[in-house]
Amino acid sequence: MEIPNPTRLDLDRGILEFDRALRTLSGEPVARRPSPAGTVPEDSLDDDLRRRAAALMRVNHCGEVCAQALYRGQALGSSNEDIKSALAKAAGEEADHLAWSAQRVRELGGRLSLLNPLWYAGSLVIGYAAGRLSERWNLGARGARSASACQTRHARGRALDDDAVALDLAPQAQSGRIS
Repeated sequence: MEIPNPTRLDLDRGILEFDRALRTLSGEPVARRPSPAGTVPEDSLDDDLRRRAAALMRVNHCGEVCAQALYRGQALGSSNEDIKSALAKAAGEEADHLAWSAQRVRELGGRLSLLNPLWYAGSLVIGYAAGRLSERWNLGARGARSASACQTRHARGRALDDDAVALDLAPQAQSGRIS
């Protein structure tokens, strides 16, 4: 009879995580919910504005790739089933954002970042380290990351408003057509 070793990486789990990483990085992400931008009429953008908007969305997409890896890494490193479940749920919810941002980059004629595998790997390692440090710290990091994500999204919203002004899209941003 073998005694389970909690520090040993389960081969099946490792293979599943590798599969998830490949799907995140190279597959076409599929959203479970419709995109909130689906009801917003498409404005006509000239080529320069379209390139700038695609570049902004590429940065947004990189953030979603990192979020996936952080959640997956933390779940992989955790020994608490409740925490693993909560992190898997959070990653699932973020999957829609990943799909929507990838779709928008492509709609704008842009391409996804070639550095996404690097961002994913780095975020996975950071998440795994956070998961291994301790369950108490793990929950604290999740709460801090959620607060940080809210602050980042708020700041990103301000930055996007600034870019909307620069892109001469301020009237649509103020009317709520762009969020």
